[in-house]
Amino acid sequence: MARTEAAYLEDAYLSTLEARVVALEGERGIVVDRCNFYPAGGGQPGDTGWIELGDGRQIAVADTRYGEDRATIVLQIAEGEGEGDRPAPGDTIVLHVDWPRRYKLMRMHTAMHLLTVVCPYPVTGAAVGEDEGRLDFDLPDAETDKDEVTRALARLVAENHKVFTRWITDEELDANPGLVKSANVRPPRGNGRVRVVAIGEDGAVDSQPCGGTHVGETQEIGEIHVAKIEKKGRSNRRFRLRFGAPTA
Repeated sequence: MARTEAAYLEDAYLSTLEARVVALEGERGIVVDRCNFYPAGGGQPGDTGWIELGDGRQIAVADTRYGEDRATIVLQIAEGEGEGDRPAPGDTIVLHVDWPRRYKLMRMHTAMHLLTVVCPYPVTGAAVGEDEGRLDFDLPDAETDKDEVTRALARLVAENHKVFTRWITDEELDANPGLVKSANVRPPRGNGRVRVVAIGEDGAVDSQPCGGTHVGETQEIGEIHVAKIEKKGRSNRRFRLRFGAPTA
């Protein structure tokens, strides 16, 4: 089966996209030739939204996943959408991302990258959420002040650094191992190049391999704070990021 063009990699703001159905998978899967929906991975959940058929009918999309070979992207239609509602291979459809949800995930994911700048420790786990993001760090037994971290994050947000992507070769990544902040997950290899999300002039604030979706400027993140720091082991600390002002 042909590879799905991942249009979100080049333009995270592409909320609507025309695509062609390549195949049907299982009872609810639709494989498309190009896709603006993000498939679950790297701690970021899959996009939801809806498909617009040629006759104007809409089908709700409950999740987005990679195909088994990770070369294709599969839209999973919601429960209650019947088998007969799915388009046929060869049909042209329009993909509509649930934009309010996606944009919150983009803001949160970018904020989590900034958190790794403020807390430069190996990352042992991550989960991007609409209202809360979680990052686990391999952090020594030092006390960390969540209010201090929040203030540092706020400065980076307010400075409104540019966020952009670039591609490097596998060899460039090998020559710069410090780009990888995850302690136990390596960037996907095999295509000869790796996508890097960079923040600041020439990536001066941060650069790290990432396949997720992000805002274009840090100011778009808005107000955000560290709600809690939890001890999850001898040297594991879990930081919970939430939108809005800190609560008392």
